[in-house]
Formats: sequence, structure tokens, C-alpha cells
Amino acid sequence: MDFLRPQTLAEALALKAERPDAVPIAGGTDVMVELNFGHRRPAALLDLTRVRELTESSTSDSGVRLGAGVPYTRVITELGDRLPGLAMASRTVGSPQIRNRGTVGGNLGAASPAGDTHPVLLVTGAEIEAASVRGTRRIPAEEFYVGVKRNALAEDELITAVHLPPRSGSQQFAKVGTRNAMVIAVCSFALALGEGQVRAAIGSAAPTPRRVPEAEEFLAAELPWGAPLPDSLKRRFGELVAAAAQPIDDVRGTAAYRRHALSVLARRTLGWAWRENSEGGQACA
Repeated sequence: MDFLRPQTLAEALALKAERPDAVPIAGGTDVMVELNFGHRRPAALLDLTRVRELTESSTSDSGVRLGAGVPYTRVITELGDRLPGLAMASRTVGSPQIRNRGTVGGNLGAASPAGDTHPVLLVTGAEIEAASVRGTRRIPAEEFYVGVKRNALAEDELITAVHLPPRSGSQQFAKVGTRNAMVIAVCSFALALGEGQVRAAIGSAAPTPRRVPEAEEFLAAELPWGAPLPDSLKRRFGELVAAAAQPIDDVRGTAAYRRHALSVLARRTLGWAWRENSEGGQACA
């Protein structure tokens, strides 16, 4: 196995063009596990830890540009006020050690249906910046996930950043695991409410992370903006979210349990988001 160590982004892109079979590695929280268990043996690893451009973030009126190598810990401490939903999801990732190493870019590269950040990226309208020696493009999050652990990157492209628009309204994220911490999600749910718009997405309950348009349309039409939230509305929203799932039975949970859990998560996050919009501040579990 070859080990490639570029110093700059331009060098990294040139190496990826020469060696499209090289697997990028930064935090290593997914790749190293696969190597240790013998699930993957690539011809080359492309170490991105020395590429400073990937560890930078910036904010502007158009939103946040989050470098692909920015670890979850920095998302929480530096960008939590601007990206509350992503910060919530980041807090649920692994242990402190994993959060210090793992990145949103790595989560996207793995494209696991259970990735914690994916539902938030979907509801916030994020775009993934992909670069190669041929140029740079931005892929909407909804077009990025193309199958189980498959993404829309070309073989010579690297994820360089994630672009997230300015926050409008409340953002919530919640997940269910087999224990209270350091778990892969049995299922997860994200919700964004603001300016009469509703965006909701599920994770670990279908072949890819996905939005739930029927539930979104129902909620956008029925929400009593400025008034109390009826329990019947929350229940129906939860039912529609669960109906949009295509879960499987596996070692973490059954398909039936995932659907039930999603309906509960949808009701709870809707209550938290509604309270936040109505009363100010941030309400969550």
C-alpha cells in the first residue's frame, strides 16, 4: 500500500488525478476501522492531514464555508451559534476523541446511511464543494447521496468544503442508539422551521439519507403559526415521517422499531423547534 502525503490542496488534487484509486484519509475514524478489520485494502492512501486549506472555515452574508477537514469539535465550539443543527449532530458523534479527529467531510466521503450529519445537511440546504484538477463544482446535498455508502464524487475529485446558507428559524436534530453515547444511529431525524418553510430529513432508515416531502408539505400547510401546536398535528407529522422510511432489520434494530422511533423523534423535534420559534432561545433534549 502506497502512502501519499501532499502538503497543499493543489498537490493533493494532482495526486488524486494520478492515483484515482487512492483513498483519502484525514481523521481516519472510518477508514482506519475498515483497514483494521480487513474490510478494505486500497492500493494507496491519500493523507490530507497536512493540507491546511481543508482545515479552514469562513463566514459571510451568504453563509458558512466549512472546510472538509474541520473536526466536529470546532463545529461545536466555533460555529454552534451559526450552525445549531450541525452542532447538535456533531455532539452525538462518538467520543471526545472521535469528535477531535472526525470531520463532516469524512462523514460525506463515507456516505453511510447512518452518518449523523447527513440529515442536517439535507434540511439546511447545504452544498458540497468537490474539486479536481479539472475545476471545482458544488453538489446539492440532495444529489450527493446516490446509494448505500456511495456518493456523487467523480473518481478524481476530493471533498474540499461544505457550504451552508445563513440560519433562518430553528434547527433540530435527534437520534436513537442502542445506548446513550458512542453509538451508530439506529435512526436519526433533522428538522428546520423558519419563515413559513419546513424541511425534514431522516437518517439510518433508508438506503440513503433522505428528505420527507409529504411530511414537509403537510406540516407547512397545517402549522398554526403564532398559536399552540395541536397534539394531533404532531402525531400525523410523525406518521408521515415514519411512512417515508425504507428501513431494514439489522443488529441495531428492526425495521418496525425504526419506523416507530422516527415517529417519536419527529414529534419531539417538532415540539422543540416550535417552542424555540415561539419563545426564543434553544429547546432540545
